[in-house]
Amino acid sequence: MASILAKLSPPPLFVNLKQPLLSSVQKVTLSGGIGDKRLALVAKATGDTSESSTSLVKSVQNVWEKSEDRIALIGLGFAAVAGFWATINLVTAIDKLPLIPSVLELVGILFSSWFVYRYLLFKPDREELFRSIDKSISDILGQ
Repeated sequence: MASILAKLSPPPLFVNLKQPLLSSVQKVTLSGGIGDKRLALVAKATGDTSESSTSLVKSVQNVWEKSEDRIALIGLGFAAVAGFWATINLVTAIDKLPLIPSVLELVGILFSSWFVYRYLLFKPDREELFRSIDKSISDILGQ
């Protein structure tokens, strides 16, 4: 065992950064592995992710400021937390029962297999699924 470990090459690590870490484009050289081949990766930033988080914060602030009944909002938040806690405890209790997790796993595998056969295997069925999803989205958005 020790001789096998001594002959293994080290795992590929980031060896050489060509540009500083805070630039938008980085070129990284990896070394190690079979035949000591080199691989260069280029990563480009596509956008600012903080924009989506600030829009979420702004929308929550707008709901809070426009609300006339803030006690109801607090109660709704408390109910959501309590419901989440109850759901976690219910799933934990079901998971401790002897046979039910295996049965639920089998049901999930069977349903997933049926869904793949029904909607994903053939092109006309995929188009039907996309039409159904588009119809549901338009119904929800009221378009």
